[in-house]
Amino acid sequence: MSTDFKAAADAILNRVVTADPRVPGVVAMVTDRHHNIYEGAGGVRRLDRGDVMTTDTVFAIFSTTKAITGTAVLQLVEEGRLDLDAPAKTYAPDIGRLQVIEGFDEKGEPKLRPPKRDVTTRMLLLHTAGFGYDFFNETYNRLAQEKGQPSVVTSSKASLMTPLLFDPGDRWEYGSNIDWCGLVVEGITGKRLGEVFETRIFEPLGMTDTTFELTDALRGRLAGMHARNADGSLTPMDFELPAKPEVHMGGHGLYSTVGDYMKFIRMWLNDGAGEHGRVLRVETVRMAEKNHLGEKKITMLPGVIKALSNDAEFFPGLSKSWSFTFMVNDEEAPTGRPAGALGWAGLANLFYWIDRRNGFGGFWATQILPFGDPVSFGGYLDFETAFYRNLKQSKAA
Repeated sequence: MSTDFKAAADAILNRVVTADPRVPGVVAMVTDRHHNIYEGAGGVRRLDRGDVMTTDTVFAIFSTTKAITGTAVLQLVEEGRLDLDAPAKTYAPDIGRLQVIEGFDEKGEPKLRPPKRDVTTRMLLLHTAGFGYDFFNETYNRLAQEKGQPSVVTSSKASLMTPLLFDPGDRWEYGSNIDWCGLVVEGITGKRLGEVFETRIFEPLGMTDTTFELTDALRGRLAGMHARNADGSLTPMDFELPAKPEVHMGGHGLYSTVGDYMKFIRMWLNDGAGEHGRVLRVETVRMAEKNHLGEKKITMLPGVIKALSNDAEFFPGLSKSWSFTFMVNDEEAPTGRPAGALGWAGLANLFYWIDRRNGFGGFWATQILPFGDPVSFGGYLDFETAFYRNLKQSKAA
């Protein structure tokens, strides 16, 4: 990668941590199939403490956890231990207890009925099973406000025992589906999800800083969470996921470093091969990266709980699908990301992409709520755009 990209990327990181409004701190990296070709950090871990942000800073990575859980599911499919089209209750019985909510009666009680079909693990991987999130869905938010439905950040089993918003398979809605995938993996393996990840994914990839349960050493490198206020200012928050979670939440529960996550991205760039062993078969990766939604498409994520999310969407106006388990942009993105590339995000404004065609991937990490933060998200898009501009120039040279 040329010195031009390094200069452009450094300038973007410097700008976002010094502008007004700003981000407190950011870590960003780009990798090719072999190693990181850019590593940058700017700002501080937490505004009221002043520890400088470094490339080994630990982040709550939220929904960037999902693809790791999806990888564990795919491993079990390879081994013939998991049938994606069997009822998911075969492996996680409690999912069979859930009913479809059809609104509320005149007394404010949920109107429930049995689903027309069983939830399958395929539906869970694709976010078509019927689950949502309270910060993106008014019905779930009402259940939280009026009926005490716990938030998924409690990492509790009760937070997953939500009604289905529609009959399984009917449409795409982003939600707690991948948390249920984690329970499917646990049901098949008889082990906690973190243990499965450790032996089957993290060790082959050399990922040493990724966990559901923070150690004191990792906490010493942890970036603090911040709330973006209406005037653009930032307030540090005392936010941490439960230290000893009841459920290892496959949808959002991991802590990691950007450097560790780049090893996961490289595995996807390398057809399933990791630094210390194979994680997925070549044919599994090539199957998984395809659009599995058919004609269904991803929709904008409406910010129902404003403290947690703005209205958010990647590349508005572009057709977007879902794979196992990433967003797929069906057309070339304005950043230069090619059609068919993979990517997603985490609630605290973490963003990544995986471009298997060209052999590059990137990750941008901040710790800011609500999601879709204009400064962090805008900085990320500038970062990705600068990369593809440089790639195009280097190919033309």
